[in-house]
Amino acid sequence: MDLPPSSFFMFKRFFVAALVLSPMAGAEPPPEFPVLAEFGGNYWVETNQPLPADTQFKVAFDVGDGAEPGKLNYNIHSLARFLNMHVRHGVARDNIQLALVVHGKATKDLLTNAHYQQEFGTDNGSEALIQALLNNNTQVYVCGQSANHYGVTQDKLIDGVQISLSAMTQHALLQQQGYTLNPF
Repeated sequence: MDLPPSSFFMFKRFFVAALVLSPMAGAEPPPEFPVLAEFGGNYWVETNQPLPADTQFKVAFDVGDGAEPGKLNYNIHSLARFLNMHVRHGVARDNIQLALVVHGKATKDLLTNAHYQQEFGTDNGSEALIQALLNNNTQVYVCGQSANHYGVTQDKLIDGVQISLSAMTQHALLQQQGYTLNPF
């Protein structure tokens, strides 16, 4: 049985459209950014352990590995993901307290763009993220031992970054204040 030419072309168009659209039919929706609009995209998860509405988080993150020059430090980016993910899943923004403790080579990721450019000849790929975290009540600490080792002084740091005696000291203090240490 032969199809008229117009039927063949309609079938061909339908077939091509089905091939093109079928991968999108089962695709996950794009990530969302409920608090930090430019960082921390995450996916909705139907979990077996829903978070109670009154969940409280006090979480410290430890970052020692620096980013490649000019690139975003994805270890620091984890804080943005944590914040956006939990707000998206029902935790009140005011119930989330985050602290970032930076040491080692990651110390340089806390430099102002001007000082970073002097050091690396390119923009600080993490500066906007650090600013966004600071603007959303994240406490950012740099290890004083690492800062001294790398010649980083307070005037070279992004406004709001605090110098601690050491990363070890800051983690001990945060733990006494009820912060847990996120291993990721």
